[in-house]
Amino acid sequence: MLSFFRWTLFFIVLFVTLMGGGVFVGHAILVSDGPLDAPKRVVIPRGAGPATMARVLKEEGVLNYSGLFRVALMVDPSPKPIKAGEYEVPAHASMQAVVELLQSGKVVQRRLTVPEGMTTAEVLDLVRKTDTLTGEITMDVKEGDLLPETYFYSRNDTRDGLLLRMKEAMDKAVDEAWRKRVAGLPLLNRRDVVILASMIEKETAIPAERPRIAAVFVNRLRIKMRLESDPTTIYGLTGGKGTLGHDLTRADLQSASGYNTYVVPALPQGPICNPGRASLMAATNPAPRDRALYFVADGQGGHTFANNVYEHNRNVARWKESQKQKQEQGAPPAPAPAAAKP
Repeated sequence: MLSFFRWTLFFIVLFVTLMGGGVFVGHAILVSDGPLDAPKRVVIPRGAGPATMARVLKEEGVLNYSGLFRVALMVDPSPKPIKAGEYEVPAHASMQAVVELLQSGKVVQRRLTVPEGMTTAEVLDLVRKTDTLTGEITMDVKEGDLLPETYFYSRNDTRDGLLLRMKEAMDKAVDEAWRKRVAGLPLLNRRDVVILASMIEKETAIPAERPRIAAVFVNRLRIKMRLESDPTTIYGLTGGKGTLGHDLTRADLQSASGYNTYVVPALPQGPICNPGRASLMAATNPAPRDRALYFVADGQGGHTFANNVYEHNRNVARWKESQKQKQEQGAPPAPAPAAAKP
């Protein structure tokens, strides 16, 4: 009987010793540096269980011991759910650090930048070609519906979901511009704001000019003068898909289109691009006390403004002279503004 108890005690001590040693070794592996030599992005698929996660991490070179990773998840004293997605795993991240990263849900934030002045057709094409987004585009998105900005998203977010965020952002931006509008504008509603802002966006890329361009169009609307904007006419000819491919001709300026502001005596029938916040605010806050009715390219990337046709004709003559000098110096001529054509 004494011998039996001795052997029993021996095996108990041996078991405890082995268990303690195993726990010690396991913990050492758990907190020791991992095998990654450089940061790496790893995708945890939706619905993945411990076995799938362990296999993915082992295949990606994040772990050396997939079995221990599964054990670590099972014996975690304060387990937290792991969110599927794309994670940036740091170089030499320990197994414990990897577990904590996956439990944090801090997935990689990607970005998609929509430049100001893009047409909706161009934005939709950009979203379609973003291969880290998923799903087909099923939303009905019209011109001027999307706010140009930089949008952050996660891998496998849907295309419709991102477009919905762009649309909601535009709605808020238009509402803000409408609330902050000056009194007496010849704009009937928020849609008119987007239409005018889209024209401003296409006419200039210089921030300081936007309120002045807005003032020219607003001044013309007040006296029922045709807006005569080249970008609106071009949009009517191209539908916002691609470029015109040639300078505007007399036939183009006489085209029957609701966007041809050389014919339509008001705003065009709809927006011609997706305007940014600055153009929206310029549309509702044109330069005060600015009586200009004309503007023409100044040959330096900006515009020269005039209050009457006589001043405007002088500005056009200066523009033509600057283009002649550039041609003599071998520089390619810029497209002629329609108002400068004979």
